[in-house]
Amino acid sequence: MGYHHLALACRDIHAIHAFYEGVLGFELVKVEVGPVPEGGWAKHFFYRMENDSRFVAFWEMHDVPDTDGFETNLSKAAGVPDHINHIAFDVADAEDLERRRQQWLGAGLEVLEIDHNWCRSIYTRDPNDNVVEFCLTTGTFTADDRETALAAMSAKEPEFSPPPASIQQHRVER
Repeated sequence: MGYHHLALACRDIHAIHAFYEGVLGFELVKVEVGPVPEGGWAKHFFYRMENDSRFVAFWEMHDVPDTDGFETNLSKAAGVPDHINHIAFDVADAEDLERRRQQWLGAGLEVLEIDHNWCRSIYTRDPNDNVVEFCLTTGTFTADDRETALAAMSAKEPEFSPPPASIQQHRVER
């Protein structure tokens, strides 16, 4: 079972559209427009990721009470460090991860690449200032991994995980 959609508020649907459809290649397939129970109205845009069961969606609000100046960055809104709340999409293989990295660089975006020892990830920011990730699982999960995870739930001073195998910052060439 996967999730059907992730829905986020945005300030600039045109910038969101340029990023999620123009850069990521997710197709805008549906909009729902209607009143908001608290007042005002909103447009709810759905971007298809891989099939008609996987979407990322964005709300554009109009005249909704108490939404002036709302924070679109999930981590800032929650008051946690920027990397804590982020959006991670999967890729099929290493070639797809590399294609996505080149796609982001070609769009003028900086890319952080991390080999986490069990997965490889690339990160950038979307127009909402959220960290967006493409991630490729490269390892397998063992019974020991599960036991370590279960023990960490109540450990007051857990053993730290090994550091990432590599971290690279890819900057746009100007």
